[in-house]
Amino acid sequence: MKKEVLDYVVKETHALMEAFSCSKEAKDAAQAWLDAVGTENEAEETKKYIAELEADIVTVDDLISLAESEMGAKIFGAEKAKEVAAHGKEIKAAGAAYCDCPACAAVEKILAKKDEMLA
Repeated sequence: MKKEVLDYVVKETHALMEAFSCSKEAKDAAQAWLDAVGTENEAEETKKYIAELEADIVTVDDLISLAESEMGAKIFGAEKAKEVAAHGKEIKAAGAAYCDCPACAAVEKILAKKDEMLA
């Protein structure tokens, strides 16, 4: 992996790990990848990291569906769920494909470098 790509992904990985919305699985995969950088395990951990990120990123449609569901009301609270759903519809109308919470935003940036990470 080129140094500039590595530096970018490391920076975004730290942003992901610091995000309030980062799942434990993503945080664990991020740390495992960081620990493997520069070792013989880097290529294998990169593949695992990418697979975890692809599984975790939330599409804007899934965000809207969750926010409009009973589960969304339980997670966010009834009023906040309505706000989240409206926000999801707003960002979708603006062309967003994914949720824009801090974790998903970092994941989207990392996955944009996927091909360069695997090269």
